Amino acid sequence: MSIQLFNVVYGRDLVSKLRESLSEPYLVVSMADLWPRFERAFTHSRHHVHLVDSLEVRDLEALVRDLPSVEVVVGLGGGMAIDVAKYIAWRRRLPLFQVPTSMSVNAPFAQRAAVRDEGVLKYVGWAVPETVYVDYDVIRTAPLAINRSSVGDIACYYTAHWDWAMAQREGKCEPQWPYDEYWVGQSRAILDGVLDAADAVHDVSDEGIRALMNALRWGGASFNNTGWNPRPIEGSEHTFFYSLEYLTHRPFSHGQIVSLGVLLMSFLQGNDPEFIKSRFDRIGVAYQPEAMGITWDDVRAGLRFMPEYWHKAGNLWYTAAVHLPITDSYLDKVQAWLAG
Repeated sequence: MSIQLFNVVYGRDLVSKLRESLSEPYLVVSMADLWPRFERAFTHSRHHVHLVDSLEVRDLEALVRDLPSVEVVVGLGGGMAIDVAKYIAWRRRLPLFQVPTSMSVNAPFAQRAAVRDEGVLKYVGWAVPETVYVDYDVIRTAPLAINRSSVGDIACYYTAHWDWAMAQREGKCEPQWPYDEYWVGQSRAILDGVLDAADAVHDVSDEGIRALMNALRWGGASFNNTGWNPRPIEGSEHTFFYSLEYLTHRPFSHGQIVSLGVLLMSFLQGNDPEFIKSRFDRIGVAYQPEAMGITWDDVRAGLRFMPEYWHKAGNLWYTAAVHLPITDSYLDKVQAWLAG
């Protein structure tokens, strides 16, 4: 079965040449901490800039309404900038170019935008970029912790497959997404390919960038190609992330927080957590809470809140996050394991 993948250009000095492909005026969607690094590449051209400060639908709708007329949208940044660029391109029906500045998430390769509605995750819209530009040197300007931890958005297949098999056994699979060995096998092959490239990912070499970005490319496309089925690529680790984000009201580097979720959930599942932790340690994943500016009290609260968040969201699939109890014993053991 073939899978439709986004166009991707790998190379160097891609951002400085980007405006040669853009009709003017165009809109660049970026982040306040990133824009000064790239601003000079867009001088001497007619463009507007939006620096993302919200993923809330109400704020994005106001943005779409108030933006000036433009011909093209460019997403330049991490997941937040990429998703807002998708949202604007969808709502304005405009061509889209995506330029990820790290390897933190599969968002550049997915058609739907991950937004928030009163703090609750929603996937909306449809935007396919003309191409995704992966500039090796731009990717390497991101902090090492962010790039290495990006493996989390592929490693989540590990916990997702356990969740899917459990849901099948318990009669909790969604009728439109019955357990499918084909997609489990396909996504497991992608995961194994990234883990086999652990040293290259650790070094953020050209080889490592291609290995991880090609895997993220596959993951983004699979969501569409399976009929919006998240089961092969997302599970309880994402429920933890959404729950914690809801409680703390703060953004996270996607791959980093999902990596922590993979470890927490594989331990809860009894799913050989030492295996995936050893791979994370080899890559150099910064999965400790303090690396993300949170405490173990925050982590514990996020874990306990998962069932309530699951009910509040109303659109998440059944996983270990709601099937298995979050006991004091589990919390003490998993904290001692990861913090020890």
